[in-house]
Amino acid sequence: AASENGVFTSPEIAKTFDFTSEEGIYNWWESQGYFRPNLDRGSDPFVISMPPPNVTGSLHMGHAMFVTLEDIMVRYHRMKGRPTLWLPGTDHAGIATQLVVEKMLASEGIKRVELGRDEFVNRVWEWKEKYGGTITNQIKRLGASCDWNREHFTLDEQLSRKAFFYLVEL
Repeated sequence: AASENGVFTSPEIAKTFDFTSEEGIYNWWESQGYFRPNLDRGSDPFVISMPPPNVTGSLHMGHAMFVTLEDIMVRYHRMKGRPTLWLPGTDHAGIATQLVVEKMLASEGIKRVELGRDEFVNRVWEWKEKYGGTITNQIKRLGASCDWNREHFTLDEQLSRKAFFYLVEL
């Protein structure tokens, strides 16, 4: 059983799982840097990027499956001593997100064309801020050992500039 500060005081396994200790343990792992790679230039790094879930709502069982499988791979390589980076992020899912926001507006009796482009784009960004955080928190609740200091969104300005640069180069 865990005490108030999250330290396990008994070698016996509890009959039921205490979900309240989960968040504290995860936060401690993060604060200790366990999800950040050690930058040993002489080692062979293991790096994967998370296929970014769309910001269209909440995660589903398919997301839980891929997060679990990737976390197994990441933890395996980390335990073998390899510098390991699991890069997290979310995807804007342009058309899918647009449709979700349009449905939300319709429930308020508003049509997208009535708002104008700039206001509609603002509403989409508001949606992303609300549900992007939900998705990130759900992934953390699954125990994903990502380096959250490196989290990206597909429309982040830096990523967009790099994508544009490489498209021009092609």
